[in-house]
Amino acid sequence: MYCWKCGVRLAEGETVCPLCQTRLPVPDGAVETKKTYSDLYPAEAHHAQYLALGLVTAVLAAAALSTLLLCLKLYGAAAWSGYVMLGCALAWIILILPRWFRRPSPTLFLAVDFIAAGGFLLYVCLKTGGHWFLSFAFPITGMLCILSLCASILLRKLRRGRLFVVAGLFLALGGCCMLAELFAHITFHTRMFLWSLYGAAFFGAIGALLLIAAIVPALRDYLERKFFI
Repeated sequence: MYCWKCGVRLAEGETVCPLCQTRLPVPDGAVETKKTYSDLYPAEAHHAQYLALGLVTAVLAAAALSTLLLCLKLYGAAAWSGYVMLGCALAWIILILPRWFRRPSPTLFLAVDFIAAGGFLLYVCLKTGGHWFLSFAFPITGMLCILSLCASILLRKLRRGRLFVVAGLFLALGGCCMLAELFAHITFHTRMFLWSLYGAAFFGAIGALLLIAAIVPALRDYLERKFFI
């Protein structure tokens, strides 16, 4: 079944188009049924998923603990095991933690992921005796975090104009490349415009094309229908 207005293919039983929100007529005798969460994901699937998550968690914890014990035995201190332990913790937070929840909030977990990544970089900076966290890692991590959160919120809340959001995201990524090289220049005294111009040109070109497509109705309708933007 297809939407009579925008042509999007609908799932069986759907009476409202997920793209243009057009309500479709229900044939006589047809009863609108909505599958519940338990119908889509049986209890057995939940148990199997939680079992797999628990197994991966145990493997990561065992890897972190074994490296700690090894370093304590060889060096009498945590030594390099801290990198492994925090790396395992970071992988668990990004990959495993959201899957423990049935309906995780992308915005919330994006913020948690960037905070965890920032904490890992801070540990590396302090452990190596560097002074690059506040002038390099922190602004770049914060910049990407704010950009990701804004894009996530706008894409979830907006019904129309999502193509403009995606275009703005690519244009902002081009600007982030320039800022990242600027922070590297300030922190490590590297030369400017070694690679950022290529990144800015690449993301800027994609963003400009998407912006033009968002303005032109025919291209906008095609992309929205093709990628559900």
